[in-house]
Amino acid sequence: MSQPVELSLEQQFNLRSFESQVQHMSREQAQDFLVKLYEQMMVRETMYKEFLKHEWGLAPNNESES
Repeated sequence: MSQPVELSLEQQFNLRSFESQVQHMSREQAQDFLVKLYEQMMVRETMYKEFLKHEWGLAPNNESES
């Protein structure tokens, strides 16, 4: 992966829209938003890890509990 990943046009538009929204936030609102965003990023990372463990057969098999 020597080339950087580029955003689609839709993603670029969403980024500009987000940038505009953030510019209108107070400092306190922006700080609160950043903390919530970071939490969501950690939850997403955990979900990806659990999904990959399951897909790669590394997770314990809990099907007998169903």
